[in-house]
Amino acid sequence: MKQIFSKPLFISVALFVIILFGVAGFHYEIGYPAWLTMLLGIVIGALLVVLIQLLLHYLAPWLKKIPTSVIISLVAGFMALYIMRMYAFRWPTQVFYVMALIGFISTLLFVFGIAQLIKAKNFKSGGGMIVLSIALVALGFYSFNGLDGDPYISEEDETVFNQADYLSNKGLENPATPGSYEVESFTYGSGTDKKRPEYAEGVKYKTPTVDASLMLPEWQGKKKKWREKFWGFSVDSFPLNGRVHMPKGVGPFPIVLMVHGNHSMIDYSDGGYAYLGELLASRGVIAVSVDENFINAHWSGDFRGKEMPTRGWLLLKHLEQWKKWNQDVPDLKGKVDLDKVVLMGHSRGGEAVSIAAAFNKLDRFPDNGNETFDFNFGIKGIITVAPTDYRYDREISLQDINYLSIQGAYDSDETSFWGMRPYHRMEYSENFEGFKAGLYMNHANHGQFNSTWGRSDFGAPMKWLLNLEPLVSGEEQREVAKVYISAFVESVLKDNDSYVPMFQNVDLAMDWLPKEQYISQYEDNQKLILVDFEEDLDVTRAAEGIMLTAENFKVWKEKELLARDGGSQQNKAVVLGWKYAKADTDSIPVYSIALTDSLKDVKSADTLAFSMAIGDLSELKLEDKQKKKTKLPNKGFNFSVVLVDSMGNKASVAVDEHNGFSQKIKSKFTKFKFLDKQMIGGDSEIQLKSCYIPVSSFLKQEDSLHLNKLKSIDFVFDKDTLGVLVLDDIGFYLKD
Repeated sequence: MKQIFSKPLFISVALFVIILFGVAGFHYEIGYPAWLTMLLGIVIGALLVVLIQLLLHYLAPWLKKIPTSVIISLVAGFMALYIMRMYAFRWPTQVFYVMALIGFISTLLFVFGIAQLIKAKNFKSGGGMIVLSIALVALGFYSFNGLDGDPYISEEDETVFNQADYLSNKGLENPATPGSYEVESFTYGSGTDKKRPEYAEGVKYKTPTVDASLMLPEWQGKKKKWREKFWGFSVDSFPLNGRVHMPKGVGPFPIVLMVHGNHSMIDYSDGGYAYLGELLASRGVIAVSVDENFINAHWSGDFRGKEMPTRGWLLLKHLEQWKKWNQDVPDLKGKVDLDKVVLMGHSRGGEAVSIAAAFNKLDRFPDNGNETFDFNFGIKGIITVAPTDYRYDREISLQDINYLSIQGAYDSDETSFWGMRPYHRMEYSENFEGFKAGLYMNHANHGQFNSTWGRSDFGAPMKWLLNLEPLVSGEEQREVAKVYISAFVESVLKDNDSYVPMFQNVDLAMDWLPKEQYISQYEDNQKLILVDFEEDLDVTRAAEGIMLTAENFKVWKEKELLARDGGSQQNKAVVLGWKYAKADTDSIPVYSIALTDSLKDVKSADTLAFSMAIGDLSELKLEDKQKKKTKLPNKGFNFSVVLVDSMGNKASVAVDEHNGFSQKIKSKFTKFKFLDKQMIGGDSEIQLKSCYIPVSSFLKQEDSLHLNKLKSIDFVFDKDTLGVLVLDDIGFYLKD
């Protein structure tokens, strides 16, 4: 036994391991003194190395009986698998090696079966092995794909909409219906693109290159070498390439620039928005899909967000080119109205359009003042589709611009609705007449908003882990984009206010959309927000002297809302949780907002508005017995809103009289729930729904209620005896 531990090699290995465990223990903070955790680490390291040494010592005689060829084959195979997992598969360890083991056993059975057939002529044994191998593969394949599906939804959970309120019933045309304009499609570009003929001999108009050296200094090393070898140009000569869909006619026409995100640079993305371009052009808008593939990801490297300013800057350089054509080129002279511009971006392109809108008003590049800007185009709105909001190291906050963001709940690339962060940061001055809106769609993913990216958000082999069965079809997902983007363009560039209600409430457009669950958020300058929970730490106070009280709640707190991965949504709200016996009317929870006499605008209120979402029922800390006895609600909770004036007059309206409820949207991104927790985070994130109650509904019940003497707004939870609700942005829309 002494010889086992006295060898210099063992002593060296043990000492090295013990030192590492001691260092790790010293820095492992669990609330005890560092010297104690260091000592614990040393003990664990010493025990571990001794136990492994003993185990291998007693196994050695058995290991000697294993032929060297077997050991070499197994070690070689394991090393090859390890390298494959690190650099090719990159699956989570447990999934990869379980699958590899099943595959290895199947292969072993198949090979030994073939050997039995050929060498031993043993058809019974060999055939049995082959059949068992094939059956094992088939069973594994069937079981693996049998894990697909949405475990969170059933037909009972479908939302019922009031079809009488559809905008189409008021004579409004589906905005996804093609318009009356004939459409001309063509490309413009350098005319020398060696990879893409549509931007070489296929261009209708040639464009100059632009020098992005100061914008993208990261164009260096292997990124520079291999990209220049592939594309044939460098950072100082980026092309201005675009696909144009233009209405035939005199003009001037508004213009929409569309830009893709960070797909593989050799799987060109700019053609994937032709479905939008053709629709918008048919409705009298010039639509341009901008090519920025040359700064996308490649095996030689991803710029990892350092290219984000360049993505936005290139959009402005395209507008600059259109300005020149609008002045000088006969066929295009006076064709475009550059005071009416909308930028639409997908994925990283969604972050790029915000950057472009910010750069549009600057004189110099904030990351390098030697790059001068002179843009100042009339950018009236931006549209972000499944966007990022964290790639650029500067946080963009915009003012006085219309905004729309669309997100799929099954987006496994951008798993959270990052587009709502710019929404919350957006500020409007007093006289601005635009709006901001968000649309969250269940069973929509990242890539299908682009017609060429495919159904999976990742390529093989990662795509094999994704849960693709619940996804809507690409055509359905793009139909949602067509409806909402076209309506946004109509509202922003053509002053067509008739489509604005569908941004306020998605239910009004449900007959134009695929049958699915949606959540819509909306805000404009007409809303007088009384309480938004952003001011301070005091849960009893809001701005303007407003007092907040909560009675009979199990949970009452104001908190920052989090994305499913734990990141901030950059928005705060109040969380209210309650549980009471049905017969105990004295325990009904009431959340009250006590107003002050200084709020004179309230007397001109037209609609009470607030945002709400289902909270986390686990916050009630129900015991198992209570859970079994109580049917936990899955849909939005109904409750009453009561207006009270200073003379004690009250009027009450149930929320469901004017607002539809849908179930909480949950997602299963991969075939395994435990992988979702490891790779993505929670199965859902709080997404608020904008809700409305017309003030007329209160007034018709109580003629003596005086809005100019309104004392409080009470949220009375008298409909459901148990629930957790998130409330935000409580206020009134005012009459014009």
